[in-house]
Amino acid sequence: MASKLLLLDAQSVGVCYGRNGYGLPSERDVVRLYQRNNITRMRIYDPHQPTLEALRGTNIELMIDVPNDRLQSLNDQNAANIWVRYNIQRYPNVRFRYIAVGNNVDPNNGNNRYVPFVLRAMQNVHNAVRAAGLGNQIKVSTATYTGLLGSSFPPSIGAFRDNVRGFIEPIIRFLSQNNLPMFANIYPYYANPNSNLPFALFTATQPVVIDNGGRQYFNLFDAMLDAHYAAQARLGGGNVEIVVSESGWPSSGGPVATIGNAGTYYRNLIAHVRGTSGTPLKPGRSIETYLFEMFDENRKPGIEVERHFGIFTPNQQPKYGQLSFN
Repeated sequence: MASKLLLLDAQSVGVCYGRNGYGLPSERDVVRLYQRNNITRMRIYDPHQPTLEALRGTNIELMIDVPNDRLQSLNDQNAANIWVRYNIQRYPNVRFRYIAVGNNVDPNNGNNRYVPFVLRAMQNVHNAVRAAGLGNQIKVSTATYTGLLGSSFPPSIGAFRDNVRGFIEPIIRFLSQNNLPMFANIYPYYANPNSNLPFALFTATQPVVIDNGGRQYFNLFDAMLDAHYAAQARLGGGNVEIVVSESGWPSSGGPVATIGNAGTYYRNLIAHVRGTSGTPLKPGRSIETYLFEMFDENRKPGIEVERHFGIFTPNQQPKYGQLSFN
């Protein structure tokens, strides 16, 4: 029953709010921008106190991250209790929905030093949330990404990399045992969209992939998401729902990173995940999804394209016209 409630409630689309940009509005102005646009779900990447203060008394449901550099400290149960007390319980009129314990931790990337600490931190934060009497309100998980998969095409052969299994399998088991979702960051932009742009932008008119059992894939987002589901199922996580904790398209910095393509992606993604078509593997359901992201983060290090995922400008104007979030 709990998983059904999650599915039926997943109608509105959230937006991630990162702050690593110049000239961004104040936290209170950002919250008002969410409200004016009827955006009722937000993800933030750390327990930023001014943002939490601005969210008090609003109807915005929040996914809040435990930053990767805090994971080791939260391997101590008392430290996790203090974290929850200070960052969650101090804000009884903020509508916390999820806690993402770590983001994109992977044995094969620059976050590999955090691998030993994710599961224990998740367990301790989950225990602290339950001890606070908030276990029915706040779900604890971690945010993964497609880079953990060793095979993903066609989706039915989705599987985690061999050297990822020891990291991810106990996490999947923990989520399954506690009826918690998995978070996954899904980016068709980073999956070679040049090879078939309509497939990536939800504009293909014919199935591009026909998988086992005749499952037809008209868009890359569904194919990537179902590959995650297939990989989880191989490790005993067939019952673990996936919340798409990030998905977006950049407007600059690459050959297909244009205003036109980004606007098409966001509009079509919103329509798809708010509908009830689901994916070929998981049909008949909406897909809880958080768009990445509210503003361009032009102070971000790394490649140029990373700085152009915003759907609003710093002066609070929409980059792609009025999107319907709810």
